[in-house]
Amino acid sequence: MNLPASPRLPDPILFHRRTVAAALVAAPVLWLGARAQPAPARRATPSQTEGPFYPVTLPADTDNDLLRNGSLQYPEGQSAWVEGTVTDLTGKPVAGAQVEIWQCDHAGHYHHPGDSGKADQRFQGFGRAMADAQGRYRFRTLRPVPYSGRTPHIHVKVRLGQRELLTTQLYVADEPGNARDFLWRNLGSADRAALTVPFVPGPQGLQASFPIVLAV
Repeated sequence: MNLPASPRLPDPILFHRRTVAAALVAAPVLWLGARAQPAPARRATPSQTEGPFYPVTLPADTDNDLLRNGSLQYPEGQSAWVEGTVTDLTGKPVAGAQVEIWQCDHAGHYHHPGDSGKADQRFQGFGRAMADAQGRYRFRTLRPVPYSGRTPHIHVKVRLGQRELLTTQLYVADEPGNARDFLWRNLGSADRAALTVPFVPGPQGLQASFPIVLAV
């Protein structure tokens, strides 16, 4: 009596090889799909009023070192480095963006006719820095000080070519006067966090990191 032939089972070794090959082919597709996911959008740095005292006439010296005005050195107050990056909402560096800062001297006076010309001439008071290819900028300046009605702050403006992209103010973390300052007090909690940074000791003196995110 002839019995029907038994069904042929797949070779286990060949089956394993085919399974591994299929996984290797599929893996790059899955990985590329994961990499293609867009990065979450960042939150734009909040804007604030320009005043007071953006220069009527720019000083002869407008570099990123506010503690040296031409040949004059400024020894007062606490020197500090303020640095950061300028990026768009996706985190891409905004290379070539021009960051400007201005602030009062150690006695609370600005280089401006509205401040009666009392500012210390050794303090540059205004400076510019160009963001590099990675969006980085840096200033050497004075840790800001309070004056009547205002907590310590540094004014910041960002331009790209002829476009003015942002005007805002930078505040010092843990300053007692922050809660009494009408501009700081009117900020929401997220905006306060974005504009208020610590000035901490570093190898070159006080340092503050202020990242700037632009909606461009």
